[in-house]
Amino acid sequence: MPISYEEREFASHTIDLLQGMGPVYSKGVFGGFGAFLDGLIANNALYLKVYRDNLGEFESLGLQAFSYKAKGKPMKLSYYQASEESTDDAELLTQWGNSGFGAAL
Repeated sequence: MPISYEEREFASHTIDLLQGMGPVYSKGVFGGFGAFLDGLIANNALYLKVYRDNLGEFESLGLQAFSYKAKGKPMKLSYYQASEESTDDAELLTQWGNSGFGAAL
């Protein structure tokens, strides 16, 4: 499925907000966008890398893991959706982004 204008705009906006972390950029992955230092943008949501050290932060807020279908079966990645309030706040999003980047390291 082609990426919509709305999805491209959301990805661009999110990448701009994440610049406080360093040189964050995006490229196409899984039918959405990858946000590198380390993140994934799909379906107008930002997903950040999780690991045992930061997983509880995401789960305590009821945030969902990124999933997609492969050969008809749902597959989950170790990326969880960033909090909705962080997607309009550069300082808060940088904190979440740093948590995801730390998990990727």
